[in-house]
Amino acid sequence: MKIGIDTFACEGGKTAIGIYLTQLLKRIPPSGDHFELFGWNSDRFTYAVDAPDLEYISRCRISGRAANSLWHIARYPRFARARSYDGCFFPAAHKQIPSRSPCPTVGVVHDMAAYWGSRKTRESAGAVIRMILPNALRRLDRIIAVSSWVKQELIDLVKVRESSIEVVPNGIDHGIFYPRPHNEESMLLIQPFSFRRPYILCISRIEHPVKNHIRLIQAFNLFKEQIKYPHRLVLAGPDSYHAEKVKEFAGASPFRNDIFFTGHFPMKHLPELYAGADMVVIPSLYEGFGMGALEAMSSGIPVICARAASLPETADAAALYFDPYDPADLAARMITLSTDGAAAQEYARRGLERAAAFSWDACAKQTLAIIQETAGK
Repeated sequence: MKIGIDTFACEGGKTAIGIYLTQLLKRIPPSGDHFELFGWNSDRFTYAVDAPDLEYISRCRISGRAANSLWHIARYPRFARARSYDGCFFPAAHKQIPSRSPCPTVGVVHDMAAYWGSRKTRESAGAVIRMILPNALRRLDRIIAVSSWVKQELIDLVKVRESSIEVVPNGIDHGIFYPRPHNEESMLLIQPFSFRRPYILCISRIEHPVKNHIRLIQAFNLFKEQIKYPHRLVLAGPDSYHAEKVKEFAGASPFRNDIFFTGHFPMKHLPELYAGADMVVIPSLYEGFGMGALEAMSSGIPVICARAASLPETADAAALYFDPYDPADLAARMITLSTDGAAAQEYARRGLERAAAFSWDACAKQTLAIIQETAGK
């Protein structure tokens, strides 16, 4: 069988979706079905190391979300027919898929953030995407949801038939994310930064309000006021929607000198950043899976999660939970982990145990089986 893989919405392999695709490509068997990639010309060499034997076909010369949406509507069917695909795989089906396809299709939905909540809280989406995506999702032959939470949203929000949805959780690379010992050093050098320990870590794009950074900063203020510990708050992630509001709020904090924005953080040094933290906080109002919680747990770091969306499904009993709308509740959990060493050790242990249940090998095996089964119809 010949199967095309759409890389357009995978953001150059730099974000969580790009990592997802890279991990799958690494695990495609060298013999058997023929897979090939298609996407932006700028991504031609993005997957060359992890998938050196897969052909890459450049398409859609005009950049931008709107132009790419129109390419998927008007040009993709002809392209897929000309390539004689037996099936097509869309790793970011919640961001970009064609309205119709001449061959069987499988799409992965990582979240429904563009359709969740009120207009003020939902993730922004282009007008063309918002208009065509629900119908396009319903036309996919199979959908892979990364969590049961996302599956239920597809059923409730988009009216996708339940029988077409399979839940396949993301994995974690335990050879990259694992407990790293640290001595009592006060400074931790992680290129290109130097971090003063102890620190509380949050890894997420800076996006307001869905990532809930402002309430995290409010909780950090309460934490510092109540126990006066030397902790810093490290916010690692690129600026996104309304990031300026978060930074303005942080600048007005009485503890602003202890709040550190890293901007985009190099992926290859991320495991070291996790490993140096005293705790990791996931304050989001919405997550389709909770990859940050899984990475922290696999690193042996205790996790505090908002009791929201898919986070309890991912972390299960391995995290402390808080009301995402109540900064005082979050501050109390932060105080617990910083003052109770036994509790911190227990949640670190639970996290490692929970993370062991996830692997990219299992994710890839299930995903490839679904693709092959669908394309072989």
